[in-house]
Amino acid sequence: MADINPGWLALIIVIVVVFLVFVVIWVVRAHQKKIAAGKEELIGKTAVVEIALNPKGVVFIEDERCTAVIDKGRVEPEEEVIITRVDGLKLMVTKKEKRR
Repeated sequence: MADINPGWLALIIVIVVVFLVFVVIWVVRAHQKKIAAGKEELIGKTAVVEIALNPKGVVFIEDERCTAVIDKGRVEPEEEVIITRVDGLKLMVTKKEKRR
């Protein structure tokens, strides 16, 4: 059997242990992250009105234009709305109250 240098053996063991630690940390973080995809992600977010909602219009959210329907009243362009529900490709929104 060939002689193995203890220094090389220790270096290889350290490299393998460090690699395993990074893999375990990565796996734990991946499992803790909330899934951020689909319509559930949009609910509660703020969108900017592009074409007046009366009750139907267009809003701009996350670099995309979407058709939206306001629950009541009218909302002018550049005003903000909050997404309350997603119905297919249509967003149901409510007017965002202005803070004073």
